[in-house]
Amino acid sequence: MSKIKIVFNLFIIVFSCLTMVKTNAQDYSDAWKGHFSYLDIKDVSQGTTKIIAAAENAVFIYDKNTNVIDKLSTINGLSGETISSIQYIEDSGLLLLGFENGLIQVYKESDNSILSVVDILEKPTIPPSDKKINHFNVFDSKAYVSTDYGISVYDIDNLEFGDTYYIGNNGTQIIVSQTTIFEDKIFAATSVGIKSGELSNPNLIDYQEWNQLIGFNWVGIQAVGDKLFASRSNKRVYEYTPSGVQLRATYPNNIVDTRAFGNQLIVTTEKEANVYNPEGFVNLAQVANIPEYTTKYTCAIIDETNQIYVGTEGTLSTAKPGYGLLKTSVSDTSVQEEIHPDSPLLNKFFKIKTLAGHIYGTHGGYDVTYNPYAITTRKSGISHYFDNAWQNVTYDSIQPITAFPWSFSHISINPFNPNLAYISSSVYGVLALENNQPTQFFNSENSTIQPFFTDNHFVFASTFDNQGTYWVLNARYESPLNRYKDGAWTSYSFLDLIDPATSNNGFSSIVFDANNNIFMGTHQYGLIGFNENGGNYIFEHIVEEEENMPSPSVKTIAIDRNGQLWFGTDKGLRIVYNTDQFMSGSPEVDNIVVLDDGIARELLFQQYITDIEVDGSNNKWIATLDTGLYYFSSDGQETIFHFTKDNSPLPTNDVLDVDIDSVNGIIYIATDKGMVSFQSDASKPKSNLEYAYVYPNPVRPNFNILTEKIKIRDISENVNIKIVDIEGNLVAEAESRTNSRFKGYNLEIDGGTALWNGKNLGGNIVASGVYLIMLNDLDTFETKVLKVMVVR
Repeated sequence: MSKIKIVFNLFIIVFSCLTMVKTNAQDYSDAWKGHFSYLDIKDVSQGTTKIIAAAENAVFIYDKNTNVIDKLSTINGLSGETISSIQYIEDSGLLLLGFENGLIQVYKESDNSILSVVDILEKPTIPPSDKKINHFNVFDSKAYVSTDYGISVYDIDNLEFGDTYYIGNNGTQIIVSQTTIFEDKIFAATSVGIKSGELSNPNLIDYQEWNQLIGFNWVGIQAVGDKLFASRSNKRVYEYTPSGVQLRATYPNNIVDTRAFGNQLIVTTEKEANVYNPEGFVNLAQVANIPEYTTKYTCAIIDETNQIYVGTEGTLSTAKPGYGLLKTSVSDTSVQEEIHPDSPLLNKFFKIKTLAGHIYGTHGGYDVTYNPYAITTRKSGISHYFDNAWQNVTYDSIQPITAFPWSFSHISINPFNPNLAYISSSVYGVLALENNQPTQFFNSENSTIQPFFTDNHFVFASTFDNQGTYWVLNARYESPLNRYKDGAWTSYSFLDLIDPATSNNGFSSIVFDANNNIFMGTHQYGLIGFNENGGNYIFEHIVEEEENMPSPSVKTIAIDRNGQLWFGTDKGLRIVYNTDQFMSGSPEVDNIVVLDDGIARELLFQQYITDIEVDGSNNKWIATLDTGLYYFSSDGQETIFHFTKDNSPLPTNDVLDVDIDSVNGIIYIATDKGMVSFQSDASKPKSNLEYAYVYPNPVRPNFNILTEKIKIRDISENVNIKIVDIEGNLVAEAESRTNSRFKGYNLEIDGGTALWNGKNLGGNIVASGVYLIMLNDLDTFETKVLKVMVVR
């Protein structure tokens, strides 16, 4: 990534320090996949055969001839920030993308590269809240960029900024919503009126060269043929003439978009998209909500065949989601068709859970004090991915929930039936969802889950044990731990430990160790251990700083493959090496000390940790707020990966949740700006060698054997692997717990997968030929021989 600074000798009001960062579209396609939502549309643009739609932070490109949809996201190099405006320049093969934070990115079709232009983003004299990109107006190889501070001019041919126009009173910064070119002048719709300047005037950087034509707040302006129309914030559209403005239309809802195509004007409000013939201002078509698609509109365009494409988004007050683009026609706007890629309901994920190819996601939750009322996520339902498609459960299909929809938080999937999931609602109880249908709703009427007050059930963390029994925690009640087994509910009193009348406690996590001890993460009581003990309950908990607790607020817990308990707080990481000792009355927690350039330091010191997951190799995936996602060795001493927004497709460094598909090693990473997945090589070991296999096979010359490596999958937990050539000469050897991953071995073992880089004992890549892979389970003495052909 390079940064080029260009300095212009211009007046102080002009950008004097221009910085551009060009990032070639990084190819993350092999390891990473995006799971972004394309249902809420921010803006739309078009070419002859393409419709380009910008969702919250990703883009899809719809080919009208083939109906094929391509996607652009952080996987391709987009920033992950919120998009506010786009403009497709077909002749140049460029797509301009403007963001709410002032960033501009330029996507080049010719080489799939992305140019990040950070001039506005890094301009210190513009407040961060005033850098939003509102509109691109491309004319004569220049893009006039309307922003919340004024107008900047971007040279399309040279891909660099020129002048900036601050056109408020005395050269102050004002919001410019849109510009248009009309009769050799540039007209601007601003928050203080309509302004114009001569396009040929070389001194437009001087605010005094701009004429104020009329006052008030204007949200759009477009030239159509020999007429000029402007949209005002009072829900009205006017025609501007030399003698003044004439009212042309009044709408019941706010105007959100104004644009022209050919000789037609399109005015979009929150509930209508209107197409006009400017002559006489005749309404040619009006697109309105139909029962199948009750939603909010954000923008609209019309093409040369009179097909209309309307951008949609869901709202806080409606139970309906966005629907991407709605395609209809001037001839019959009552027929509408959804156009968008396969998508989850929202980008904003709170919790995710995966099992056997199913991924469930919630979009609600609670704040850091476990208050669900502080979250204003709209009615969103449950995002559910299976059979290679998102088959979501919309909010309006879930009953009896009718209010406080943002309460959906924790998810538990039945280990014996992945089509059955229990979803915590931190106001209403627990929703049972089977085959995507709400089948039961548990609350005080039919379970031991009790409300905090009236009908408000503060239901949080949950899990299934290995017997298929469901456990769920209900905060601010004397019996917060609830068990659901064989159709019957049981609750457990915590009055010996927690006073619910004075506690604002919440529960983040619940896990079991091998001896049926239950450990719970809490907001105010630190780490709690509990054992039913035949009715003679045993409680242990640790919370004080003197007990080596960095904070009483435990955000996540995990039991690793060695039975050690790892937990994260809002101020750091801790580990319990012996859970039986913890429960025997001698609770002890430790921090992990690592050497950093020879200096001892605490691992993840003072970091806000949101989740810990253990993979098939007993390595740890640890999610944090602000610093991204870490992948540590089993003991935490080695950082294998540290993924951030800068070195990966993560859309933000605030990672809220992580889960692992233990079968194929895919890591699912949830943020409030979308979900991405990473294909790791780690997988859970099998109980035997019956299904062990090697791939690719054959290994062809175009396969990068050194970096991609030959993989031996579905091996057991404790194996010896020998690779020999056809004559029986030893080529490579590895053994579980010895030749672990990331240690530089030619043959490595990572959980249920072994990886061979194709090198022999001498460090040279092997010649073409057939090689035997001899597997020996060191515990059961089971053996298996695989063959792989290498072609060089």
